[in-house]
Amino acid sequence: MYQSFETPSHPHGAERLAHLRVELSKHGLTGFIVPRSDAHQGEYVPAKDERLRWLTGFTGSAGMAIVLSGKAGVFVDGRYTLQARTQLDGDAFETVAIAEVTVEEWLRTHTEAGDVIGFDPWLITPHQRETYQNAVLQTGASLRAVVSGNPIDAVWDDQPAAPSGGVRSHPIEFSGVSSTDKRRQVSNSFTEQQLDAFVLTLPDSINWLLNIRGEDIAHTPVVLAFAILLANGTVDLFVDEDKIDGAVRDHLGPDIQIHPTDAFLPKLSQMQNQRTGLERASVPVAVEVALQNAGAQIIWLRDPCSFPKARKNAVEQAGSRAAHLRDGVAMARFLCWLDRKSGAGQLKEIKVAKRLEKYRAETGKLRDISFDTISAYGPHGAQPHYRVSRETNLTLAPGSLYLIDSGGQYVDGTTDITRVIAIGEPTAEHRRAFTLVLKGMITVSRALFPAGTTGVQIDTMARMALWSNGFEFDHGTGHGVGSYLGVHEGPASLSKRGTVALEPGMLLSNEPGYYKAGDFGIRIENLVLVNPPAIPKGGEREMMSFETLTLAPIDLRLVEASLLSGGEIEWLNAYHTRVRNELAPYVDDSTREWLIPATSSIA
Repeated sequence: MYQSFETPSHPHGAERLAHLRVELSKHGLTGFIVPRSDAHQGEYVPAKDERLRWLTGFTGSAGMAIVLSGKAGVFVDGRYTLQARTQLDGDAFETVAIAEVTVEEWLRTHTEAGDVIGFDPWLITPHQRETYQNAVLQTGASLRAVVSGNPIDAVWDDQPAAPSGGVRSHPIEFSGVSSTDKRRQVSNSFTEQQLDAFVLTLPDSINWLLNIRGEDIAHTPVVLAFAILLANGTVDLFVDEDKIDGAVRDHLGPDIQIHPTDAFLPKLSQMQNQRTGLERASVPVAVEVALQNAGAQIIWLRDPCSFPKARKNAVEQAGSRAAHLRDGVAMARFLCWLDRKSGAGQLKEIKVAKRLEKYRAETGKLRDISFDTISAYGPHGAQPHYRVSRETNLTLAPGSLYLIDSGGQYVDGTTDITRVIAIGEPTAEHRRAFTLVLKGMITVSRALFPAGTTGVQIDTMARMALWSNGFEFDHGTGHGVGSYLGVHEGPASLSKRGTVALEPGMLLSNEPGYYKAGDFGIRIENLVLVNPPAIPKGGEREMMSFETLTLAPIDLRLVEASLLSGGEIEWLNAYHTRVRNELAPYVDDSTREWLIPATSSIA
């Protein structure tokens, strides 16, 4: 529970790279692909599968390395370019921003005829394999699956053991729908494609479907497992059986057959002639190959759990509101404490993060934080996913901004919130940049949009004020959020890649930002729930809208009111009135005294 502030990996660059290249030569390989993934293709992976971190020292939650005989590149998106350049040994690894050079382009540039690039078939999806294979074929190189074991594991002497956390049931008072009804709903969707089964590899889908939760991933309450959902609604579950006690077996019931994990591939080999659904974007190549060898008929479809999981039911929505109310109480206590302590210049990033953990833990129903807190002062705030360690722990000195992005895993909901606080007197530049970001966040919060609207359309709304002033941010405006599951959840997002239409019940973040390298960062984040369509007053067509769930003051010292429209000021004042009214009954007198001016109306 909670986070460690120790540096998780030190870059050993050339040394580890040399050992890996020797191992690759034993396999007849001239290169190897090192993704940040495990066999389940989830965003967060157990320590045993942090091969990218071990090899390179890069600690971000997304990335990939490609090691060739004379060159190695680490590919990161806009959230991590600054972080990667700081963490990587530049003599051993090239930092490659994928917005500028794609993996395919890099492969076409740096491979040559005769090169053999290996990959672990459990860590690469069919979509990725096809993309990389098409790239290397253009240079006369080839791609080869390494089925005898991952070469990195052979040179990683102190590789951690597989996770052994327990499993518990997720009761219907929080899930809202029984596993039986979920399985019936999902398996009924098989009829159109005449499926016999669907193979599930994503942990959040399996945990949602079976109403279970686990402890295998830090801050993400899932048990790692594979599952085969049959058309009759029964499930073959492949999991470490030592994690399943009698109570969980009773909860799962007779329709869930439990098998050891190593029985998964043998079971796939028995699925000859069966029409079997797989999701191309998330299933490991090893599963595809096993089914092909068995003679199964593969039907490529989206994971059938993804949409019903994303559409939160009434119980999950109520639970999320309750979780956000408790989280808001913790945030109010924290912001009050920080406001009164920060002027002395004696607070450091770690101490501040720990204080927020303390307040969250005192709210009740907290199981864990939902991700490592981003506690970032000044220049660290310019790294969107900065992770504080004891080596980087800055003092919050007056004259800059402090950004804290954090969340809680409560048994009834998952939270994620970002606030930026002025430490001392903010500058005119701080206020202008903050207010432009705020305008984007408010625009999304106030949006009305028809059915069929996709995330990319909403994403544009968040950027207009920044674009018109020559600013931009290199991450999505928002991601889906689970119900006591992953803090990042598909299939919908508010981003330039958000092609999925938004639907009522989806819970997403709303978090535009601005980052001035080496100076400060700004991100303002609330979670929003998609409301059912309704006809606006005086309108003709039904429109959907967002309900803001997050309850925490926005630092008014950073708001330049002259840059806000009347409607934006009206929204901000109404939001702060709601925050004050909902939180005031649950906070102590000292915090309530601070909360009143912190949520006052502006002209």
